[in-house]
Amino acid sequence: MKILIAGDLFVSDQFYNANIIDKSVQDLFSKADYRIVNLEAPITDDRSENKIIKTGPHLRMSEQSAISVLKQLNIDGVTLANNHILDYGTKGLLDTFDTLKSDEVAYVGAGTNLKDAAKYITLNKEGVKIAIINFCENEWSIAEDDSPGANPMDIIDNTNQIREAKASHDKVIVIVHGGHEYYNLPSPRMQKQYRFYADQGADIVVGHHTHCISGNEVYNGVPIYYSLGNFLFTKNNPNDEWYTGLILEVDIEKGNLTSQLHPVEQQKETFELSLLNGKKREDIIKRISKYNAIIADEAQLKSEWSNYIDAKYDMYLNYWSPFSFISNRYVRGVLNRLGIKGLNKRGVALALNLMRCEAHVDMSKEVTNKYLKR
Repeated sequence: MKILIAGDLFVSDQFYNANIIDKSVQDLFSKADYRIVNLEAPITDDRSENKIIKTGPHLRMSEQSAISVLKQLNIDGVTLANNHILDYGTKGLLDTFDTLKSDEVAYVGAGTNLKDAAKYITLNKEGVKIAIINFCENEWSIAEDDSPGANPMDIIDNTNQIREAKASHDKVIVIVHGGHEYYNLPSPRMQKQYRFYADQGADIVVGHHTHCISGNEVYNGVPIYYSLGNFLFTKNNPNDEWYTGLILEVDIEKGNLTSQLHPVEQQKETFELSLLNGKKREDIIKRISKYNAIIADEAQLKSEWSNYIDAKYDMYLNYWSPFSFISNRYVRGVLNRLGIKGLNKRGVALALNLMRCEAHVDMSKEVTNKYLKR
């Protein structure tokens, strides 16, 4: 069985019916047995009253723009565990479920409640059963016991999901939405965690979310791809990383799993998507090899992570600067007596995100610890 896995997909309304997918990409997808992409936004109407309180942009797609692209690529399934799938609340997510069902596109990683969101997709070909599990870091989209949302990253629950699937399937594919935006490497915590998923029974671990490509490694026989980057994301961005992505081809034959990458590129402004070849492809493969070498060297990976922390130091210190951090107790007392709490919903939302999202926790702990030592 040939399975194609692609990264983040977002198609804004102005690209409805636009011919932006090159034949080279369509041909690659036509040769696969199963095709899955990360649907990075709900398919719903643009109703402001449905928007949730959050940090960052609210994303949505119309049925026409989303489904037209899915159909062009013969997409069989989409991953929904990501930080934007609940941007338009319960209504937006339920609309997404209805649209995908009516267009016969399978989905994984989200559901009507926490239990439903944890369900996996089962593929079966020539007697080989394959499970696809999808979960994401804890940002704005997470399902609860009694409300819709995404399947959250949780070490215990994810371990149980992987083990359960492994007990009844020949192969388990784990797709994770997480990591640090525009950072081409995993944090040491990410590497440890994704390797742990392999130890629990995952036969391949695949990541996206960072809007940039990353490297990969084979850990105890299990391939781990830390980020595929964007696939097709029709929003302008000043970072050139935005426009390069990877399609992962996974081949499973007679119980053996092999994988390879196909680099793709979006054109700025037009967002025409095509497979890379020639020197451009070679340059991307060389970049990935450099990332791989760093990932394989624990000391170098930690050094790169330290450099990244330094680069984000001031930004994260600024995030953690409400009135409660004022050192003078008399000033704090005056503010308290005046009833000035320094709180607003956006600020509280930011604090919540810094405390619960694994990537932000990584950075917050490192930066605040470094601040205390200076």
